[in-house]
Amino acid sequence: MSYEKAQSKNVIWDWLTTVDHKKIGIMYLAGGAFFFALGGLEAILMRIQLMFPEFTFVQAQTFNELLTMHGTTMIFLAAMPLLFGFMNFIIPLQIGARDVAFPFLNALGFWLFLFGGILLNVSWFVGGAPDAGWTAYVPLSSESPGHGLDYYVLGLQIGGAGTLIGGINFLVTIINMRAPGMSMMRMPLFTWSSFVASMLILFAFPALTIGLLLLMLERLFGATYFAVDFGGNVIIWQHLFWIFGHPEVYILILPAFGIFSEVLATFAKKRLFGYSAMVFATLIIGFLGFMVWAHHMFTVGMGPVANAIFAVATMAIAVPTGIKIFNWLLTLWGGRIQFTTANLFALGFLPSFVMGGVTGVMLATSAANYQFHDTYFVVAHFHYVIIGGVVFGLFSGTFYWWPKMFGYRLNETLGKWFFWLFLIGFHLTFFVQHFLGLMGMPRRVASYLPGQGLDSMNFISTMGAFLMTVAFILLLVCIFVSTKNRTNVADPWDGRTLEWTTPTPVPEYNFAQTPLVRELDAYWHEKYEGDGKMKAAEPLEDIHMPNGTILPVVMSLGLVVAAFGLIYLVHPLTIVGFAITFGAMFVRSIKEDHGYHIPVEAIKRDKEEG
Repeated sequence: MSYEKAQSKNVIWDWLTTVDHKKIGIMYLAGGAFFFALGGLEAILMRIQLMFPEFTFVQAQTFNELLTMHGTTMIFLAAMPLLFGFMNFIIPLQIGARDVAFPFLNALGFWLFLFGGILLNVSWFVGGAPDAGWTAYVPLSSESPGHGLDYYVLGLQIGGAGTLIGGINFLVTIINMRAPGMSMMRMPLFTWSSFVASMLILFAFPALTIGLLLLMLERLFGATYFAVDFGGNVIIWQHLFWIFGHPEVYILILPAFGIFSEVLATFAKKRLFGYSAMVFATLIIGFLGFMVWAHHMFTVGMGPVANAIFAVATMAIAVPTGIKIFNWLLTLWGGRIQFTTANLFALGFLPSFVMGGVTGVMLATSAANYQFHDTYFVVAHFHYVIIGGVVFGLFSGTFYWWPKMFGYRLNETLGKWFFWLFLIGFHLTFFVQHFLGLMGMPRRVASYLPGQGLDSMNFISTMGAFLMTVAFILLLVCIFVSTKNRTNVADPWDGRTLEWTTPTPVPEYNFAQTPLVRELDAYWHEKYEGDGKMKAAEPLEDIHMPNGTILPVVMSLGLVVAAFGLIYLVHPLTIVGFAITFGAMFVRSIKEDHGYHIPVEAIKRDKEEG
């Protein structure tokens, strides 16, 4: 196919069929932002219900569905896809690659996530959403009436397959496709932390897949893995879920740590302090992350020896995390700090996340955990970690990389208003929840009685949630108001890494010539130690690119059709769905598709125009 033919496509068809990592990254961000807003809406409805004692804003059953879908949506459909959006767009640029290792699988991973998320949310309109909590503990989930939990099981299996594909893709990309001279110990911290997170995906998601498979077989086909009266064991689900569930926390937080490492170094105008220590701390966190899962299960009766082992392992993981905190502080020490919006989120993260870490160590004390368990103290803890860590990281990365991704800078004044409103609203919402938990308020309750001392703090918490909502709306306003701010977008922050060497907007081939990396912080080194330009590692020549394809959409759609057949036990529909998916796989396997070449003349023309 010629370059001109490849270029002349309908815009919608182009996005549906694209295998370009940058467009897929933007689609991940758009899909994740939609589900983030949806999860936020579910949260605000819950907080309104808890604003006053014995309030009846929503029914108890609806509250159960809201809390289940809030947790599931925010973890699986918002935080992870948003991080995948940044990983997709930025990692190939940071390592000097033209694309990810498997562009087709990259597109398939996105469409599986999107269709899985849509399938899960269809449950709202067909008889009720899942209602057993985002952890779906059996026997509550295995015996829950209706089809809500069936949508949960199949939606997460489809979306989880996309995540697993994405994790494998990033591992292969980072190992095999780095530019000449970019050794592992010259990789940016965002790439390093995404690499470790991808390893965690590879080992953690199969445990969730097996757990969901067993739950699906029990709900749809009468299996008895978790049915105690048939010799099953309900604790098996907890082990399978948390063997996935705790590494999942690090799958989320490690890429956010990588974003903070990039942002703090850039805006302190200093090399990241203790680069090697940061890399090894990241690896140790990833390794220890698999040894702490049962700290979620201190109260199930594992016994004092098991509880003690998991308590010690959980406390040990605070050490590499502490190393990272001190290295970030020492990066700032003596730097010429710029208080941009991106950096404000990074600075706000430090105390917020430390608070979440300290309460984590408290929860790791297995004897004390009997008091804290299933109270609002736990809710406060993990929101300080997830919002204070992951969400702050996402917002920091948004303001930092937005010019590179969309060709315009976000308004800094509106951005700073957004930061302060969100920071104050966040602490207002969740700080008081520590004390609600210590006073004995259980989590996942739809109401509470007056006269227990819980009224005022619940009201304060809801006011904070309203403030976060206002802040999020302000972010949307900021995005649309800023579209004309298109000056100084090529390297607006005096960046340190390779993504800032590319033109804006980034051409589909990323680099006209693969860069030669001579030092850590390659672009910074060339700007201040070299002649200001990256050296090329290859001559200028035709560039081979993959063709777009609609097959990932077809494969994902087929799985959704099969899921509906399984949920309602309409087996002909199941067969049709699997036939669509496997038919698309067959077409992919026999079709000869050699891609197309971008000629040197077109590349030179792009360089002149850029």
